[in-house]
Amino acid sequence: MTNTPPDPRPSQTNALGFEEFIGILVAFATIGVILFWSFSRKESGWNLGGLVLPFPTPSPTKAATPTSVPAVESRQTPPASDEQKPSVVEKPLPRVSPGELPQEQAFLPPDSTRETLPLVLPEKKPTIPPPIAFTDVPSDFWARRFIDVLSSRNIIKGYQDYSFRPNQPVSRAEFAAILQQAFRNGLGYTNKKISFQDVPAQFWANSAIAQAISTGFLRGYPNRTFNPDQKISRAQVLVALASGLNLKVPASPKQVLSIYKDAREIPSYAINKIAAATENGLVVNYPDSKVLAVNKQASRAEVAAMIYQALVRMGRVDAIKSEYIVKVSDET
Repeated sequence: MTNTPPDPRPSQTNALGFEEFIGILVAFATIGVILFWSFSRKESGWNLGGLVLPFPTPSPTKAATPTSVPAVESRQTPPASDEQKPSVVEKPLPRVSPGELPQEQAFLPPDSTRETLPLVLPEKKPTIPPPIAFTDVPSDFWARRFIDVLSSRNIIKGYQDYSFRPNQPVSRAEFAAILQQAFRNGLGYTNKKISFQDVPAQFWANSAIAQAISTGFLRGYPNRTFNPDQKISRAQVLVALASGLNLKVPASPKQVLSIYKDAREIPSYAINKIAAATENGLVVNYPDSKVLAVNKQASRAEVAAMIYQALVRMGRVDAIKSEYIVKVSDET
């Protein structure tokens, strides 16, 4: 038997063919390209899922570079529609009546897209400061309420020691200054210079005296004097107020004055004016409302009370209930 020598060629089952080798090489190359492509796009928000999704989700940390990612604008978030916008921007202001517009809406800037409403703020009354707490005007003082209102309006003032000195008499110059403060917004003001022989050019009450003269509250004396330091009487105070307010004289002055126990003491020049002042509620008598005491020097408290009543007559202040205010209707 002849022995057949072994075939020197390698077995076909153990060696890769050329075509199989090329296929494996192409497969590995393809996987490598895919991996390289995936890792090189991580920072731009691309991943393997992005290769199959039609609208890749942009990364929240970095935006894609326009040179490396085409059509980057197509992946930006589209502008919100009208339904998606905050309602506070497009919602028109509610219709409200004048005086009810909330404070925060009154100062909103105008917007061409919304309805324009008038900027109406609630009407506020002027703030009046609290009265001065004078050390010598107790709470039960008969003229306390008159003094409180006038001091809060800066019509009357106290002294540096926080006293008011309600029983101290008032000079003609001081009375002119009070008139200027009380009626500065009601009866006009004049710059007319009125010279009196007894009033120096630099006198502290020059402007007040000039205004009191020009508005008809006060008058000088025949010898071109004013007597600024003379203490003013209650009769002169009432005559001044009735003259300055131009009060109408009643038809029967003496009948009106008959309510006073001391009516006979009224000077003849003052009868008509005091009757007019009485009929208009300007007279305040303390401690007896039926005693006029016309020749008595007027105290600071009495002047304050009668000035207050004049302002009530003008509608500038509210009436105060007091048993010392003379009321003709209650007496006749």
